[in-house]
Amino acid sequence: MAKRLGLLAAIGLLSACAGGPGVDAGSGYYTLVRPQPQEVARDSMVVTPTMAWNRARRTTYDISREENWTLNGPLLDSLTFIGGLEPGKTVVRQRRREERQVPLYRADMSPPEIASVIESFYRIRAGSVRFEMTGLRPRTFLGHPGFQFDFDHLDSSEIERRGRVVGAIVGDRLYLVLLEGTRMHYFGAALPEFERIVESATLNASS
Repeated sequence: MAKRLGLLAAIGLLSACAGGPGVDAGSGYYTLVRPQPQEVARDSMVVTPTMAWNRARRTTYDISREENWTLNGPLLDSLTFIGGLEPGKTVVRQRRREERQVPLYRADMSPPEIASVIESFYRIRAGSVRFEMTGLRPRTFLGHPGFQFDFDHLDSSEIERRGRVVGAIVGDRLYLVLLEGTRMHYFGAALPEFERIVESATLNASS
């Protein structure tokens, strides 16, 4: 019980830091994302949110092609963009000497193989205790044939979480958008906005 109370306190703190939906707390860690066209993931894509989000400041844990948003704090919901990932790179920053490695991205990967890469990230780097893919199907993304898959996982804090990934390989580069949130309320609450963002996404002609 004490562990759960501590976790709830941490969630409340992060939610307050994020300022809640569409609020810029001015803490320096988040910047306000307004509901208008936004260039994301090193300006590789343009998306148009219909509500305000909070953009997280880049950290040493992020890969160069990554950008992260949240509505209520990352323990409750998170939206990740990866734009133009090159072959031979990974979806997560990792040291070469680490024993367990997330597989490198290859341009000839099939959707199930990309889903397996995401699963390995959650199991190896994100501390997932249980990971279950609940759906994989074709889906157009950025005007190109792509894929969508959903997943459920139990994190190391024993919180049930749910996610959806939509992506495509364009040329030889990987583009994807990933929504994750607590299974209770926050994933479902953010999903309609995630779908609007995915449908709005285009390749940035100027990148």
